[in-house]
Amino acid sequence: MLKKSEEARQRWGGAHDSIDQWLTERQDLLVNYFKLAALPPYEGVRNGLPDVTDIRDFCGQLVDYVSSGHFEIYEQLMKQARENKQPLEALLEQVFPLISDTTEIALDFNDNYGEIDSNNHLNQFDRDLSALGEAIELRMEFEDQLLHHLEKHEAL
Repeated sequence: MLKKSEEARQRWGGAHDSIDQWLTERQDLLVNYFKLAALPPYEGVRNGLPDVTDIRDFCGQLVDYVSSGHFEIYEQLMKQARENKQPLEALLEQVFPLISDTTEIALDFNDNYGEIDSNNHLNQFDRDLSALGEAIELRMEFEDQLLHHLEKHEAL
């Protein structure tokens, strides 16, 4: 996931300031996900459960990322496509419901862990974090499909 995110930044970075910022936020989110999950190259970062402060901070970052996608980036991409008269409707009908599904998973994770105040409520944390990771990976694939489509039709 980290490698794919960096490749996306290299490929689509510089197309627009807000896309650059969004791709940077995405990379930062992934780094913090990998740290929480203790995945390589951050496997030595934690022993046992992560600190609740780190979990809450990650949840805030997660909500910011999915919100900026829905309320800023996707609208901007659609506007650019319309201005360049690029057909996006079929792709949008296919991809947006899938992106929305991943948003629900992210928001559910935030609902469960965003206000957590002790390690006593983390029985399902690793399982939920793993499911969230799968959703983030899918979401990024769908986002990359949108960016690729716009690039292909010279709308970026």
